[in-house]
Amino acid sequence: MLEKSSLRKRCVILVLVVLGLLLSAAWAQTESVLYSFCAQKNCSDGAVPYSGVVFDQKGNLYGTAQYGGAHGDRGNGGGGVFKLTPEGKETLLYSFCALDKCSDGAVPGGALVFDRQGNLYGGTGYGGAYNGGALFKLTPEGKETVVYSFCAQKNCADGGGPSAPIFDQKGNMYGTTGGGGANNKNCHGGGGCGVVFKLTPKGKETVLHRFCAQSASNCTDGWFPVSGLVSDQKGNLYGTTIYGGNYNNGNGFCYYGCGVVFKLSPKGKETVLYNFCAQSRDGICTDGANPLAGLIFDQKGNLYGTTYDGGACNNHYYWGCGVVFKLTPEGKETVLYRFCAQTACTDGAGPYARLVFDQKGNLYGTTSSGGAYGYGVIFKLTPKCKEIGLYSFCADGQDHCTDGAYPDQGVVFDQKGNLYGTTVGGGAYNDCSESVGGCGVVFKLTP
Repeated sequence: MLEKSSLRKRCVILVLVVLGLLLSAAWAQTESVLYSFCAQKNCSDGAVPYSGVVFDQKGNLYGTAQYGGAHGDRGNGGGGVFKLTPEGKETLLYSFCALDKCSDGAVPGGALVFDRQGNLYGGTGYGGAYNGGALFKLTPEGKETVVYSFCAQKNCADGGGPSAPIFDQKGNMYGTTGGGGANNKNCHGGGGCGVVFKLTPKGKETVLHRFCAQSASNCTDGWFPVSGLVSDQKGNLYGTTIYGGNYNNGNGFCYYGCGVVFKLSPKGKETVLYNFCAQSRDGICTDGANPLAGLIFDQKGNLYGTTYDGGACNNHYYWGCGVVFKLTPEGKETVLYRFCAQTACTDGAGPYARLVFDQKGNLYGTTSSGGAYGYGVIFKLTPKCKEIGLYSFCADGQDHCTDGAYPDQGVVFDQKGNLYGTTVGGGAYNDCSESVGGCGVVFKLTP
């Protein structure tokens, strides 16, 4: 039986173990593993890919591995950025902790983004000049530059632990940090409540908003924004926080507030569009709770996302199994799907990652748990809110999971409609100390 790794302690994630082998003949898609991490000695190729993947114009995939790399032992390195060809040949473009005291960054997490010149940008949770994480730039040839080292200001007032940025037309970057900020006393045991930041192309940082600014007791404006941002045509920024807001249900993640969806004007004025756990039944937030993932827009300006907790079930998770939600520009929320609607949560539980649309308006995503074997699923949600399980991980048995386990990040499409993503556990190799019964994989799902 597999166990959750220590990386999940950062978000206090509940372990879900689903017993039984409940096969679904309707799942006709074919999953193939493009790469299993830790194939090289000392995991010098990386371990635990705790990010999704992005394509370049030639069809190569790029992502980050939280651990492993050239500067560590048995998966204990500072992680790296990898490139994977369409044929499955992996190259670690950069290994973090190459510099003294990991001033180049360490433990990258979250997705990467390209600029117009083909350079990659991302964030690290640790390292940098002040050990508060770094926002980095990586050229196609693998030359790394730290754009900004966080915690440069007293008490990390500039933020700590950045997400990958988004760009405006002038090349400025915008993102969030899960920690730091001026209101340190109320969150993370004094580690800060997080910020929204702006970085100029030359690396000058401005904090647009420091969370927990509205209330010292319950952070009604939200706190712990671990996902990235999206922007509308007017330059407004939108994101989620795991905690804070007007409501809490007194248990689980919601003890510190159940999270919010927020809007931030170009001048830094924050508005809470929605407070989760506004609806509650039997101690469960039926409208969702604790949104860990970022948001996406439809063509009408509606926002879509997931929450890790809340919903309707209480048979495996004491405070719900998560939802997919829609939010109008005016802040009206509709729950499109509540997970664990099927026996033993074969439809999935605990959605963790950003969603993606296809051309027909179907939504696709992953859940970190649930499925036929308890180790996560890839799902499709139709415009009529019918959920279809496309693939259930760990199909070869709970002691192996060579097909992957725990797809904590989202999926992307290629031009032929194939889906690609990563799992933080499973795979052919388990020689990494941060493993989840394996060191993770990059997978492909064909229709």
